[in-house]
This record gives sequence, C-alpha cells and structure tokens, in this order.
Amino acid sequence: MDDFIVVDKDILGGTPVFAGTRVPLRSLIDYIEAGKTINDFVKDFPSVSLGQVKYFLESASAAIGKVIHGIYL
Repeated sequence: MDDFIVVDKDILGGTPVFAGTRVPLRSLIDYIEAGKTINDFVKDFPSVSLGQVKYFLESASAAIGKVIHGIYL
C-alpha cells in the first residue's frame, strides 16, 4: 500500500487516498459506477498516476477473488 495508497488520520480523517494526493479511492469507484473511464479519471485527477489506479484495481480484484474463493470452499 505504501507507495500507492495511504490511510492517515491527518489526511481526510483517515479516508484511504492515492499516495501523494488528497484524492480518495472512492472517487475512482464513483467514476467507474458513473460509466466513466480510467483515462477520464486520470485526466480529471492528474495528481493520480495510471500506475496507482492499476495497483488499486488489481488489489481490489485480488481481495474480491479471495472472498469469493473463501465462500465457495
């Protein structure tokens, strides 16, 4: 998480944000839910790198996979 995602009580009250920014991870989820693209997100939030977005999405996918796998064991 360290280089990509930060949770710090002094930054937005501990809301998870992309490292080096004050952009909450939830903002990306909101973009996706609204049908916008990852490129739209990176364009609108230039302080967030495409690498950070990919890391978050890959981590979220892996976490969901573990939960689903655990349910079906």
